[in-house]
Amino acid sequence: MSTIQPTSTQSPEGAQALQDERRAAMGGEPPFTPEPPTVVSVPKALREAGITAAIVGLLTVFFVAIRSDIAPGGLVLYQRWDLWLTFVGLAFAIRFVLSLALFQRKVSLRSGAATKKVAAPGRKITLGRVLGILFLGVALFLPFIIRAVFPASDRYLIDLAILILTYVMLGWGLNIVVGLAGLLDLGYVAFYAVGAYSFALLAINFELGFWVCLPMAGLFAALWGIILGFPVLRLRGDYLAIVTLAFGEIIRVVLLNWGEFTGGPNGLLGIPRPTLFGLDFGRGEGTFSDFFGIPYSPIHRFIFLYYIILALALLTNFVTLRLRRLPVGRAWEALREDEIACRALGINTTNVKLTAFATGAMFGGFAGSFFATRQGFISPESFTFLESAIILAIVVLGGLGSQIGVVFASLVMIGGIELMRNLTFIQDVLGSDFDPSRYRMVLFGVAMVAIMVWKPRGLVSSRQPSAVYKERKAIGADMVAQGEGH
Repeated sequence: MSTIQPTSTQSPEGAQALQDERRAAMGGEPPFTPEPPTVVSVPKALREAGITAAIVGLLTVFFVAIRSDIAPGGLVLYQRWDLWLTFVGLAFAIRFVLSLALFQRKVSLRSGAATKKVAAPGRKITLGRVLGILFLGVALFLPFIIRAVFPASDRYLIDLAILILTYVMLGWGLNIVVGLAGLLDLGYVAFYAVGAYSFALLAINFELGFWVCLPMAGLFAALWGIILGFPVLRLRGDYLAIVTLAFGEIIRVVLLNWGEFTGGPNGLLGIPRPTLFGLDFGRGEGTFSDFFGIPYSPIHRFIFLYYIILALALLTNFVTLRLRRLPVGRAWEALREDEIACRALGINTTNVKLTAFATGAMFGGFAGSFFATRQGFISPESFTFLESAIILAIVVLGGLGSQIGVVFASLVMIGGIELMRNLTFIQDVLGSDFDPSRYRMVLFGVAMVAIMVWKPRGLVSSRQPSAVYKERKAIGADMVAQGEGH
């Protein structure tokens, strides 16, 4: 009489574990056979490079090869075929190398981001945590590092760091709406404007300080986020994007035409600066330099502004990470994946959408109030659709739902655009007639296209879900809904 020995695979848990191991070993896709190796074809790479060079040549012939200028005698045309051929040759060479090294290489289905098991937080130090600590350490001492290394341009670089941190904060705020809740918002600049104008009007008309108006500006922006949330509760995808875009334009037009209240196209002047416990960063008695007995320097105000926006950005990051672990954060992620399933599980999608819009709008209002006090002047021209497009591009380029990805994308987009103003070394290669400031947006667009081809799911293409069962697994970004609201 034979007896059947019990095995682990006869239990549901053992069968599921065996199936997971088999799927991980075979690549994760039926019929569980390894993908045949890809043969690199040089003729194919040459053909693709030729097509790319032809497209680049057609697009740049009227911008690079033929240049027009206004002279006393009329319009003068300059021909620069050598520079045009240089552009075409570079396009051919770069495409040829990418075809051989990247596009035709074997892409294994065994993705580390999709199958690698990652230890739970507190058990293992991950790369993202190491990068976060490294960035935090650099950010805390960045003004002093800049003053020690670049004393001649410290004011410009610190001001650039303030601008980058402002967009980091805006990106983290929009990441709640787009990256976590999956609601495509093209009018996020409206909350940015509401926060700026709320702070400016309160500070000018009621003579209130920055620290008093800051939370009030965030609350006003959150209120407008709720007001926007109600009309779009039944909308998804492109329809949602159109409505949010219209909302942003409505706010801008109201600010532009309500002259007696908002100043109209002239904007608002005389916005007060922030103070440190009542100490102003100016000259004379009772100022910061007089109280501490140090010589006056205008760089002190920039350093103070830098630490204000750094604190606001860290607050945004802290609150976002904590909310993701709460039931409302898990509801955001569930809404992003499938709204119908959320309703079937009993989740109130109305409240979930409203909380997402309100929370993201509140941080946008905080950033807007800082922008107003930093500039000292605001006008509707500062809150156009281009600002919303830049913030959304930061979120998408960094990776939807990724906090550290927003930091990388802000460095690339905001810092890259500004640093391209000073690419004088390119003149040594392409000639003294080449002005890099004229082509910085073209070069930036090419860099953006290259990054999106290289990383179509963003610079950080792996995610770690907030809710886990037994063990935490990193997943690929292709398994995350891309902000379409369904």
